[in-house]
Amino acid sequence: MRFFNKSIFNGLSIGKISAMIFMSTALMACSSTDDEDPSTKIAELTEINQAFQPEVIWDASIGDGVEGYFSRIKPIVAYGKVFSASRMGDVVALDKATGKEVWQVDLSDINNERSFWDGRTSALVAGGPVAGMDKIFLGTENGKIFALVADTGELVWQANIKGEIITAPAIDSGILVVNSASGILKAFDANTGDELWKVQQDVPALTLRGISAPVIASGGVLLGTGKGEVSVFILEKGQQGWSTLIGEPTGSTELERVIDVDSAPVVFGDKIYSISSRGNLAAIDLASGRVLWKRQFSSFRQIAVYRNDIFITNTRGHVYAINRNNGIERWSNLSLTNRGVTGPAVVDDYIVVGDFEGYLHWLNQETGEIVARHNVDGSGVHSTPTVVDNIIYTQSRDGDLEVIETPKIMTVEQ
Repeated sequence: MRFFNKSIFNGLSIGKISAMIFMSTALMACSSTDDEDPSTKIAELTEINQAFQPEVIWDASIGDGVEGYFSRIKPIVAYGKVFSASRMGDVVALDKATGKEVWQVDLSDINNERSFWDGRTSALVAGGPVAGMDKIFLGTENGKIFALVADTGELVWQANIKGEIITAPAIDSGILVVNSASGILKAFDANTGDELWKVQQDVPALTLRGISAPVIASGGVLLGTGKGEVSVFILEKGQQGWSTLIGEPTGSTELERVIDVDSAPVVFGDKIYSISSRGNLAAIDLASGRVLWKRQFSSFRQIAVYRNDIFITNTRGHVYAINRNNGIERWSNLSLTNRGVTGPAVVDDYIVVGDFEGYLHWLNQETGEIVARHNVDGSGVHSTPTVVDNIIYTQSRDGDLEVIETPKIMTVEQ
């Protein structure tokens, strides 16, 4: 499902508009009329030969989650803890081994100014969390950035940026870089919150409801743009280096020509892999920005690179394995069409994706066959699962967080 930034619905919040669009699409897709459009039909799950039963190590509740709003909030693991948040502003640190709460803070009243008589107003958390420098950083849809002490949750500093922060910031070398939906890319001193530099990027009149998270590598800040480009900026000062077009606008309408690169670029060795919402999957030389190869795949979900493969979920929920050296397709799985499939995460010998009904699906890396399935929560899994040491950390729209282990399948030698 795509969400758009252009304000054509006066008087309604973006979140409510997104929910309306999602529900309308779902209703149309679920229609059982004989003239149903096959392109919008949601695939029904079929029985599989369950190779193993995923094991839930522990679970927790993170407020009300993100509910029906667009959000990429997902749990992260750092400093022996699991950190996550709700859109309302609940930020929680949990013990990595047990799930026991270590601390919790409320960003909707971080300065303790709310009186007994005041209602709670959402903090609109949408970007992060991300960890670094013994801190946790989060951004909000009203352009606020918060830095919290990882051990205690204490507020270290807060700052502002023009535009919505709907992706996780990036941190390296003591510098926090934040990308906003208004085209502002800003760098802060991660310890103090002092602004180091700012770049204003051009934003097309019509873009998807989403932006690329920044990625820091080799002294540069990489990100996708609403113009279908992958660009690099020098981390220390913010000067722009190369910019490479990978999207290809086609069609006669403005809508058909949307080519955002919303998925964060993935750096693997001396190459960058990136994908456009309409256009191409491309391999790019990190030093020069030269396109090494590109293939016609379109996605706004995060991609995964592992060994010699790139794993992607395209705009229709089809999952692909592609050789990263030449872009040749190895396999495809079309059985999850229009199920709001997340980006793929690599877990041991499998690829794991979530869907709008809250199922996680394990796909065999070599064949693409779905070999296991687990339901997290009926509200749906919207963000790509987090994987650390082959343990999955995933959170549903309603805030149910599960930590899941994939059992090893023992083979008996003949």
